[in-house]
Amino acid sequence: MKTYMANPANIEKKWYLVDAEGQTLGRLATEVANILRGKNKPEYTPFVDTGDFVIIVNADKIKVTGKKLDQKIYYHHTAYVGGLKQETLRQKMAKNPEEVVAHAVAGMLPKGTLGRKMLKKLHVYAGTEYAQKAQKPEVYTIASRY
Repeated sequence: MKTYMANPANIEKKWYLVDAEGQTLGRLATEVANILRGKNKPEYTPFVDTGDFVIIVNADKIKVTGKKLDQKIYYHHTAYVGGLKQETLRQKMAKNPEEVVAHAVAGMLPKGTLGRKMLKKLHVYAGTEYAQKAQKPEVYTIASRY
């Protein structure tokens, strides 16, 4: 028997629409990262981008457990001396909720060129409107544990 290796030319890409309303941030990010990587397909190959496109709507309505809203801190550096900036999850959600969801998903993808290529297939929106209606995305429901 021969082992099947996916070829980028033979992979069929689908579009999925995920509603983030009421979903826990980490569980949502895990499911979306698996779709972006292609782990939900039988032809998954670790070194080939076999994943699908994902549109996340209602990113401003995700939930987190515990005291993460005030205790989780995001850092970035301005590249100037003393330029380390920080903001809490609550501040970042008020300013840019799309970035919070995209950052959580990016942390669960491979690091390097393959991961960056997969992240380009993610589209996150704070509201219910999205620009990719022409692709006719399929609704993907994430099972809630509670």
